[in-house]
Amino acid sequence: MALRFTSEQRLDGDDGVLERRFTLGEIPGILWTPSPDSAPSPVSASASVPLVLLGHPPLGLDRMYPRLVARARQAVADGFAAAAVELPGSGERPRWDAVERARADLRRAVEAGGPVGEEIVDALVLPLVDKAVPECRAALDALLELPGIGGPVGYSGGVISIGVRLAAVEPRLAAAVLFAGSFVPRAMFEEARSVTVPLHVLLQWDDEGNDRQAALDLFDAFGSEEKSLHAHMGGHTGVPQSAGEAASRFLTRHLK
Repeated sequence: MALRFTSEQRLDGDDGVLERRFTLGEIPGILWTPSPDSAPSPVSASASVPLVLLGHPPLGLDRMYPRLVARARQAVADGFAAAAVELPGSGERPRWDAVERARADLRRAVEAGGPVGEEIVDALVLPLVDKAVPECRAALDALLELPGIGGPVGYSGGVISIGVRLAAVEPRLAAAVLFAGSFVPRAMFEEARSVTVPLHVLLQWDDEGNDRQAALDLFDAFGSEEKSLHAHMGGHTGVPQSAGEAASRFLTRHLK
């Protein structure tokens, strides 16, 4: 798939961030890099920076933009380029009937106050993983061809099952920060055993939409020799600033 830039702007502030929106085939995405007039320049032929792929929930890039751009600014400040691509069925991409039905089933189960069955979780998450991970890898193919962007590659945040699959199959991935805040199909536990890259896992202890024990079991299943679990009190949106700072230090240690 060909990458084509559709817009470009330098973000307000003194951190020298260049934001470029692009399409990869029909997939929208955003790339953030140090501006050409900042040092070091990401677009010079003599310098390159590592790339961090920013994961996000399937709510659409525009809806997630405030949080994504904050994370991207931090990545650029740490000396990386950062990118995010629209997930299948999200944002302006065509609706995905099967996943929409699974989301409706999930809402009904939650509203009824009962447990969310494995069949609902599988229907909701597995098709998304199967489609999103090849698209993420295609994005890496295109982004790593750009002047000034090189390896290694890190992954940060988003749907944890996408991060698990990507870490298991993508050899360019050197480290991953995973957010334990989404449903995990049982099939992903076996895939987790084949993950060997360094992992930094964030868990909100009182996350109302997350199965805490499943998150702990998934962490235990990871095959990585270096893995750390960082648990914080609070709900899904109560991640403390210190958690982001620790994740930033982790990526800096492994990508530079």
